[in-house]
Amino acid sequence: MSTVDLYRTVRLIRRFEERAIEFVRSGEIVGGIHPYVGQEAIAAAVCAALTPADVITSTHRGHGHVLARGVDPGRLLAELMGRETGLNKGRGGSMHAADFSLGILGANAIVGAAGSIATGAAWAHRRQGRDTVAVTFFGDGAMNEGMLLEAFNLAALWRIPVIFVCENNGYATTMPVESAVAGSITGRARAFGMPAFTIDGQDPETVLKATTAAVARARSGKGPMFLECLTYRFDAHHTFEHRARLDYRSADQLASGRSRDPVEIQGARLSEGERAEVDAQIEALLDAATEFALGSPHPDPADALKYLYAVMP
Repeated sequence: MSTVDLYRTVRLIRRFEERAIEFVRSGEIVGGIHPYVGQEAIAAAVCAALTPADVITSTHRGHGHVLARGVDPGRLLAELMGRETGLNKGRGGSMHAADFSLGILGANAIVGAAGSIATGAAWAHRRQGRDTVAVTFFGDGAMNEGMLLEAFNLAALWRIPVIFVCENNGYATTMPVESAVAGSITGRARAFGMPAFTIDGQDPETVLKATTAAVARARSGKGPMFLECLTYRFDAHHTFEHRARLDYRSADQLASGRSRDPVEIQGARLSEGERAEVDAQIEALLDAATEFALGSPHPDPADALKYLYAVMP
């Protein structure tokens, strides 16, 4: 992926999330969202290292992942608004976006659960003779979930081509990572015999380089790898915080964390003209996405029980 394209993706994610927050405030998005603002470099760069045949699983904070994978912003916004034209017909909402045609096996509101799904998917593809690589995203809080550690074990034992991407933003909701995780995050992964590295999750180029190497290794049959991407969540854990005003990060800490902005880091690699052109393109794209989402119908209440179960022939 070119420098310009990588900037385009981080900028798209940032501006999409900022607009989504506005729609939460206006009531168009009911129930709130978990903003991805500040962590854009990880989604953009990791997905840039994949092929169309690869697959990902995401988290409750998953808008960035699915946008980076190529989802239509209009359909994603419509999904957040609960509209019939959404990715999942308005039934999945913010925390369950999926698009199998793009290899997005779904966001997951259960912390750590998506790791097992990605591991199983990668194993299934390999059994069918494909060289598919799976990537699973999760936060530092997921490192205390047993199902994720079980996925580590199987992935390492069977040399499954899966990349475990830990987005360590320092907090599991409001609990600091140092109060929740004994030892080190990478140490837990290494205990299962897989390579594990800590990288700068704010620099898109750094994340792209590390992920490209991890994907090539997995595709060649050498098994899983673990990447701890150090990042910072600029906004709330959930937009509920905008009302609750939770006091767990000081003003100085917020300023320090926001000082390394992935959008600015990648944007500085472009000329002023290139950056202005991309910014204008993103605004036009999101204007069209907004018009599409707001103009889309709500689901018919009579269909409330549709799509819950598989229909047998």
